[in-house]
Amino acid sequence: MSSIADTLAALQAQGLDRLDAQLLVLHVLQRAPHDRAWLLAHDTDLVPATAQDQLQTLLSRRLNGEPVAYLTGHKEFYGLDLRVDHRVLVPRPDTETLVDWALEVLDTRTTKDASQPTSVVDLGTGSGAIALALKHARPELLMHAVDFSDDALAVAAMNAQRLALDVRFSQGSWLSALEGGNKFDVIVSNPPYIAAQDHHLASLKHEPLQALASGVDGLDDIRSIITQAPERLKSGGWLLLEHGYDHAIAVRALLESAGFAAVQSRRDLAGIERCSGGCLLKAIAPKSPVQVTKLDVR
Repeated sequence: MSSIADTLAALQAQGLDRLDAQLLVLHVLQRAPHDRAWLLAHDTDLVPATAQDQLQTLLSRRLNGEPVAYLTGHKEFYGLDLRVDHRVLVPRPDTETLVDWALEVLDTRTTKDASQPTSVVDLGTGSGAIALALKHARPELLMHAVDFSDDALAVAAMNAQRLALDVRFSQGSWLSALEGGNKFDVIVSNPPYIAAQDHHLASLKHEPLQALASGVDGLDDIRSIITQAPERLKSGGWLLLEHGYDHAIAVRALLESAGFAAVQSRRDLAGIERCSGGCLLKAIAPKSPVQVTKLDVR
């Protein structure tokens, strides 16, 4: 048996970066992923042979490009411990920019009209990361979440149950998944936005393709959401979208063409314009009844 310090050194010598090695060792030792200080305090403790065998399997998978979150089954997002697997994308830290922006908007709307319940929908919820982060931060929200994938909704619903957060989940294509003519204060989405032939997809081979690619320029789903959103927003409601690193100008143009005001973008942790959104100054009536593709599930 090797010590924790020797095991970490061996994993790094075989190609893992330091953080990945620490997370995998914590996982096989059944420690919390944020407990890296424990590794330093116990660096002379021995790693059991069974854990060493498990580490070698995980090492092989990681070197093949599989995300650490799939290996451990956990990913922290906005302070929440989410369960993730191959059915959903791994939540990225940059998406917290979108959550921050939505909370700013919600604070403004709550101040202006505190007598009315505030309603939000997260489109393409995946693991439920955005919806659950918003509900956790603002428990009073009427929180909805939509995904086309039944598998993704199963993961999101599991996370909601684990975290005891009340979110209504619906299966279907964007806003057409929602029954009736309910309007929302905020529509938020991190939709697929990678161009179908983008070379970056090769490095994301372990994550679900349908949650990544969106047409020739990566904007097909964003166009659909922007087209549908005006009929489902309240007066003064906001549509906030995450998009590709080079999409900000195009997305702002799409929002302006659809009649949104105060159109702007927000930068992510790397300083890239990663999110764009706008405000609908006056609500409009639906043009036709919304078709429900499937019953809501919780």
